[in-house]
Amino acid sequence: MMQLEWMAWTVPTAIFFSVIILMLLGMTLWQLASPTIERRGLLPMVTTRGDRLFIGLLGGAYIHLAWLGLTTYPLWWATIIMAAWMAIVMRWG
Repeated sequence: MMQLEWMAWTVPTAIFFSVIILMLLGMTLWQLASPTIERRGLLPMVTTRGDRLFIGLLGGAYIHLAWLGLTTYPLWWATIIMAAWMAIVMRWG
């Protein structure tokens, strides 16, 4: 049997991974229903929906790391900023 005591499976961790899985499933269904078209937006390159999702998630990770390193405010504020970043990148990126 696998020993998983080393991993901190807290409620926020479970929510985080659940949201990522739901986003990937949603993007898959969206791709099946309406295939993506490459386009150029605010980002200086041509991207697809999947590219913008990846860029948004990567940016969100950096937002959270910077928040943890530079402020003492609650982490939920960084999550709100990340949600706005994701919306901007997915819509206009």
